[in-house]
Order: sequence, then C-alpha cells, then structure tokens
Amino acid sequence: MFAVIRTGGKQYRVAAEDVIRVEKLDAGVNDSVTFADVLMIGGEDGLTVGAPLIEGASVIGEVLDQARSRKVIIFKKRRRQNSRRKNGHRQHYTEVKITEILAAGAKPSTKKAAKKADEAPKAEEAVAETAAVTPLFTAPEGAADDLKKISGVGKVLEGKLNALGITTYAQIAAFTADDIARVDDVLNFKGRIDRENWVEQATTLMNEANG
Repeated sequence: MFAVIRTGGKQYRVAAEDVIRVEKLDAGVNDSVTFADVLMIGGEDGLTVGAPLIEGASVIGEVLDQARSRKVIIFKKRRRQNSRRKNGHRQHYTEVKITEILAAGAKPSTKKAAKKADEAPKAEEAVAETAAVTPLFTAPEGAADDLKKISGVGKVLEGKLNALGITTYAQIAAFTADDIARVDDVLNFKGRIDRENWVEQATTLMNEANG
C-alpha cells in the first residue's frame, strides 16, 4: 500500500518503512506524527483519490531526526556598481519514518505501544555498546561541552562521542579530514559529519561559549 500526502506545501509518495525528509515539524525525536492531508491511497483493493483529500485517512510516522541541510550560498553581484553580497542558508528539516497508512475509518495499530515497552532493553544495549567503544582521541581536561547542541546529536550519540574521547566543541571544530574519516568508520556515519556540517556548528558554538 502507498499514499500521497501533503505537508509543508509539498507532496510525497510514501509507503510503510519509507524514510522521508519534510519541512520542519513541531515534534521531538521518537515522537509520533500524523499526516492528515492524504491525497491518494493505492493498494491491492485499487486506487482511492481524494477531492482533494480523503476524509478520515491519515499516515502515521515516527520522527528520526531534527536537523539542517547543507549550507546553500547565495551570491549577488551588480555590474559596475561595486556591489557584492554573499549570504548562506541552511534549511531545517525533519526526518520521518513512515509506520502506518490508515484508510478512512481505520485505527492505529498497537505497534507503537509495543515499541515503548521495549525501549528499556534497547537503552541498556546502547549503554553497553558505548562502554565497548575504544577511544580514538584523548579527552581534554576540564568540563565537557554539551555536544547535544550540535544539530543531529542526541543523548545516546553524545555518549558514544564521549567514549571516543570527544568531549568539547574545540575538538570537533579542529577535525581534519582524517579525523572525520576515523569517526565515520567507527560509528558508521556514512558521511554524516560533513553532511550536517558538524565542524562549522562546533566552531560557532565554541565562539559563543568563549564570548
């Protein structure tokens, strides 16, 4: 089964287990979100098209991440006016995993409740995994910075970074290409540090902390 939903002024074709990036939603990581603007539903029973929406239909998703995309540089120049302007913009987005597509009148399943009941064992596994990580860096003396202020870093990931010896903004701001590759390899990031501009974020946070 698939559905076409509308959110943030855009339309998305989705199916269960799909992961999509949409305009920023007011929700936290692991929260459940409901997309009520369903334009179309298709499956074995045929195709249902809304006019423009399908009354009573909805799509349920789970928030995986709140982050920002890569910086886009806007450069404007006026000929013979000695006028140049350079701006940067990083768009906020929400990464959502589609869990259910509900036709008109259908009710959500109990999968979400079952997942919540299973959260404690998973948390214990995450702690054990963090403890098993071999440090890549020597953590500097003094208080650790709140790495969760870096977009895309949550409590569990902060623990993994600390276990690698990464505790301050200054360390991340000073990352070389080799450092990034090592962290990517250990945590299986697949380019996440570059994709989410951690070095730039850490530099900004470090400068703010130093006044």
